Amino acid sequence: MPPAPDDSPRLDAFPADFLWGAATAAYQIEGAVDSDGRRPSIWDSFAHSPRATLNGDTGDIACDHYHRWRDDFDLVKSLNLNAYRFSVSWARLQPTGRGPLNALGVAHYRAQLERLLALGIRPFVTLYHWDLPQELEDAGGWPVRETIDRFAEYASLTAEALGDLAADWITTNESWCQAFLGYGEGKHAPGRRDWRAAVAAAHHLNLAHGLAVRAIRAARPGASVGTAQLVVDFVPASSAPADIAASRRWDAHHNQTFLGPLGGGGYPADVLDLYSADGLADLLRPGDDAVMAEPIDFLGVNHYQQVVVAHDQNAAVPLRARDTPAEPALTSLGWSVKPESLRNVLVRVAGEFPDLPLYVTESGASFDDYVDPHGQVIDHERVDYLRRYLAAAGDAIKEGVDLRGYFAWSLLDNFEWAEGYRKRFGLIYVDYATQARILKASSVWYRDLISDHAALSRPA
Repeated sequence: MPPAPDDSPRLDAFPADFLWGAATAAYQIEGAVDSDGRRPSIWDSFAHSPRATLNGDTGDIACDHYHRWRDDFDLVKSLNLNAYRFSVSWARLQPTGRGPLNALGVAHYRAQLERLLALGIRPFVTLYHWDLPQELEDAGGWPVRETIDRFAEYASLTAEALGDLAADWITTNESWCQAFLGYGEGKHAPGRRDWRAAVAAAHHLNLAHGLAVRAIRAARPGASVGTAQLVVDFVPASSAPADIAASRRWDAHHNQTFLGPLGGGGYPADVLDLYSADGLADLLRPGDDAVMAEPIDFLGVNHYQQVVVAHDQNAAVPLRARDTPAEPALTSLGWSVKPESLRNVLVRVAGEFPDLPLYVTESGASFDDYVDPHGQVIDHERVDYLRRYLAAAGDAIKEGVDLRGYFAWSLLDNFEWAEGYRKRFGLIYVDYATQARILKASSVWYRDLISDHAALSRPA
């Protein structure tokens, strides 16, 4: 590896046992949507709805990882990754969202876990990455309280079936996206536009997390259990009190709705005030606060960008604000590239949860990657992104943050939800027409960084 630029990560900041990983999600990579007993999820239904996704793209085939996972895991090993985060598909394991698990689905994920362990790669299993079985949505979905009981059953059965092979469990991923993009704004599955339903979904996802923690621990007492939540670095557009208040509302909406209850004491006052007209207080029952605050072993932080918030009286209530990516907005999604924002959120979350180890469970950027005439994908922008964001993670560790690992989003280019296949986040390029995999320059850079860290950490 050539000499590091001044803003490259200082490898001595990272503990010797630091986990270097990458992450994926089932619907985004697996394909095989009607194979071996799998039934539709809300993303199958949504992606097949008119104008729901770019170009009408679906996850029907995606990266065909369901059939190609052995080769993909060999690539994981070749990159020196010592951890891999992936989600199991609820629609594959428990196709209707009720009753016994699908034996073929269990066998599939057991084979994957066995292979990861044989390769010396530590698996982190995410139970829910937005693929609610369609039959549960037909019964009301996340806005209906009974869905939390179905999730607790699914968590218990899955932990029992796979927990001898996986010690690390993530209950839910980015609950904000599922609740507010899925039920409030209609941009994600199931495509509903009902703010009151979104608030109910948010509360029930918080409860589902807590019940799942209890279920996993009951099935596998030695399991390590956490959640992965999206944490955005919000900053006010100016020092004006109205902009500061607007930024606080966005933080309550996006971050504190899900982080706040984890610490005990229920929802923060800002969250209760924000959703007072949308029925949040009416949803609360005795015991809910304790369920949402069920003790966890770690907290996963998904982070992508810093966002600037300005008061806008003409914007929709309850937020009454305008949010824009901070400059520079360099990714193909128009998201900001500000490495200090990762440091900011890690220090913030560590301050709110001082006794919890943290993982960066997602961090990455989309760029307009392409295969050059030499058959290579030279993604200098992503190399620079990883270099600078990992340096920021190292800075947070130096400031006392107990950060245990970093999972790049994502291992493979994949189905990027409503953006279809246009946006590429992967360390590995996927030619969707042929399913060929090409290591990008960023994956080689990451591989070499991990190797250098291992050499530095090796006892003399």
